[in-house]
Amino acid sequence: MHCSYIITFISDDRPGLVETIANTVRKCDGNWQESRLSQLGGKFAGLILVSVPQSGAAALVQALSDLNQGDISVSVTETAKKTTSPDVRTVSLSIIGPDRSGIVQEVSRALAGHRINVIEMDSKVSSAPMSAEMLFEARISASVPEILNVEQLRNSLDSIADQMTLEIEIA
Repeated sequence: MHCSYIITFISDDRPGLVETIANTVRKCDGNWQESRLSQLGGKFAGLILVSVPQSGAAALVQALSDLNQGDISVSVTETAKKTTSPDVRTVSLSIIGPDRSGIVQEVSRALAGHRINVIEMDSKVSSAPMSAEMLFEARISASVPEILNVEQLRNSLDSIADQMTLEIEIA
C-alpha cells in the first residue's frame, strides 16, 4: 500500500535545492511522480507529488519537515482520495491583454459562478514587443460541468474582456 503527498516548498534560489529534496524523497523510498517548479520573484518555489510505501510515510514527512531550516520552507500534505465526476469535461482558456489589477480575480469569479474548477493556471506579465506596454498572459485548464451553457460562459467572459481590454479565448 502506498501513500501520496504533495510537497510545497519555497527557498532562496540556489544550485542543489531540487537535489536536496529529491535526495530526501529517495532516501525514504519515495517516488517523485509530478512537479511544478519555478523561479518567482528571486525565490524558487515548487509543488511536488510523491508516493511512498505506507511503511515509510512517517519517515518521509519527518525528513521533509527537518528541511525547514534557514532559507527553505517545506510543507507536506497527504493527498485526498481521487474522485472524478463522469459529467465533466476539460476546456482551455487563454487570456492576453494590458496588465492591470483584478484580471485573475474577475476571471476566476466568472469561472466559479459557472461552477468551473481550475485544474491548472500559468500566467506571466511581460513587455509587449512593439510598445513595451506590460502584457498579462494566462493559460487555464479547467473542469467544466457537461450541463454548462457555454454561450452564457462566453457572454460572462466577453463582458470581462470588454471591460478590461482583454482577449479571452475558450477551446
